[in-house]
Amino acid sequence: MAESMKSRRTFLKLLGLGSLAGRGFEVSPLLALAPGGRSPQPAGFEVVPSTASGITWVHRNGRSPEYYLPETTGAGCAFIDYDNDGWLDIYLVNSGQCDFFTPPSPLRNALYHNNRDGTFTDVTEKAGVACGGYGQGVAVGDYDGDGWPDLYVTHYGRSILFHNNHNGTFTDVTAKAGVAAPGWASSAVWFDYDNDGRLDLFVCRFVDFSKSKNQFCGNRDTGERYYCIPRVYDPMPSWLFHNNGDGTFTDVSRETGIASVAGKAWGVVATDINNDGWMDLFVANDTVQNFLFLNHEGKFEEVALQAGVGFSADGRARSGMGVDSADYDQDGWMDLFVSNVDQEMYALYHNNHDGSFDDVAVPTGIGMATRLMSGWGVKFFDYDNDGNLDLLLANGHPDDRIEERFSQIKYEEPMLLFRNDGKGFENVSAQNGEIFSRPMAARGMALGDFNNDGAVDVLVAVNNGAPVLLRNNAARGNHWLGVRLVGQRSNPDAIGALITWQAGDLRRQRLKVGGGSYLASHDPRDVLGIGSRAKIDWLEVKWPLPSGRVERFTDLPIDRYVTIVEGQGIVR
Repeated sequence: MAESMKSRRTFLKLLGLGSLAGRGFEVSPLLALAPGGRSPQPAGFEVVPSTASGITWVHRNGRSPEYYLPETTGAGCAFIDYDNDGWLDIYLVNSGQCDFFTPPSPLRNALYHNNRDGTFTDVTEKAGVACGGYGQGVAVGDYDGDGWPDLYVTHYGRSILFHNNHNGTFTDVTAKAGVAAPGWASSAVWFDYDNDGRLDLFVCRFVDFSKSKNQFCGNRDTGERYYCIPRVYDPMPSWLFHNNGDGTFTDVSRETGIASVAGKAWGVVATDINNDGWMDLFVANDTVQNFLFLNHEGKFEEVALQAGVGFSADGRARSGMGVDSADYDQDGWMDLFVSNVDQEMYALYHNNHDGSFDDVAVPTGIGMATRLMSGWGVKFFDYDNDGNLDLLLANGHPDDRIEERFSQIKYEEPMLLFRNDGKGFENVSAQNGEIFSRPMAARGMALGDFNNDGAVDVLVAVNNGAPVLLRNNAARGNHWLGVRLVGQRSNPDAIGALITWQAGDLRRQRLKVGGGSYLASHDPRDVLGIGSRAKIDWLEVKWPLPSGRVERFTDLPIDRYVTIVEGQGIVR
């Protein structure tokens, strides 16, 4: 009998129910099994421990008594297949040497090679991408069209462009390229703003800040400090760099209209809000209005106020941080999302098809769910491969002393997952794993299928902590097709392409946006979910300008990845 009870306690402990055993509770092991006595199903999103992944790198922010604002805003992260082997590798951005911080021992970024078995190997030094400055975010794109992804790392100070040498190494080409973007750069995005077939670079600039301009925020009587709300710092214009096609870029911020307005930019997404084939930019600003740069054939007009996405419904500037864009309701028009800080609620802007948007966060339930939260990484994606775009949010308050002043607000906060059932959003966080009850100081968030099973996984960068890698188990049983688009006449990453697919009664379309989230870069492949349907009838790709070519494909495989090259069809 004693041996039997011991075995039961051991079994319960393995199931995570050990705290109930031996305390007057009778818990049948069968309760933890799936119907029919099968083994329990894994959580929707499963944390991959560092002991299993091999990712031992940790972000350090250089937390100081002076509360320099950049300390609380990193870190960024990316999925990047740097060696073109078909398996996503991981890049992580650290803090480092700058005017207000000298690390006691050197800090560096990290590049982890995917070993194709769920583990990763640190190849940073060999690759030459350690950096060492005070890093913020990362943007991945094939700027020279050679078929290999390059790496742009934003910094407080001087940002860096790494060219991919095709042999597992990178070269710092910042000086030649002319894209250092001095100052405080945050998020960045590669996209083709003038439709010449080359990827240009937009870089968010935050406030006018340096060690000498650091402001005191706190209790002057006691000398206690906390991190400042950014309204005490002056706004700055962001950068737009035109790709000259010869490895160099020209700063065209002024002549394109980007520099006509000053902001405090955190997140950016390149999207097409009016279906004219010219990629627009939605920029999240902190304590000043957001920007919506409407692209008029290479010239930008800032229209956020008239579009209804600059301020809250009552006309107040919010603390915009992460952004994304998707046609979440499949009406053919791209919608917008932006995360804010506590008391402000996040915003879900529905496109009215006439250049205006309505914030529908409250009626969808997203507003109240986020009222006491602060969001950074945000992304629309189909986490369960049913064909509908869901929404994932990574949260955490900017001020690590906020709990001393407000009992309901926490510095570390859990992630949130909203499922799109085709009619609206439902908060399904509680049903999808312990990560949605684990408080974190989450910042950057990247999406990508690191194990190539068709279920899009998640990488979360944590401020002053270890990153979190999440394996997606929620799409098991649903069918899919993974598509990598390679432009020829259009830009190499096919940013701006429109993908449409039909599977029986399911018809969906998806615009390939640039960037999105916060300080992050994502899997360049699109996973097209079709639920339980066993066949995709056809798939159509409308390539971005200057091509505009439309190609249709039938006899498609499912549950695998393919590469479609513009004008050449499916090549593998």
